Amino acid sequence: MAVQPNSAFSWTKSSYSGANACVEIAAPTTAAIAVRDSKDPEGARLTFDNSSWSSFVSDLATGAFDLA
Repeated sequence: MAVQPNSAFSWTKSSYSGANACVEIAAPTTAAIAVRDSKDPEGARLTFDNSSWSSFVSDLATGAFDLA
């Protein structure tokens, strides 16, 4: 995927974040998900292929990263 400015994406912040800082996600292509820090919208972003993103979200849902 070619590097594009963050402003070229349609970013979405979680409805759970309220006024708090949060991560935002965008789907710049059908094969990738981009993630950025909402406090620094022009800063760095991470890009994941759909398979990696799906695995991450699935692990979150099952509590794989819970500290307790």
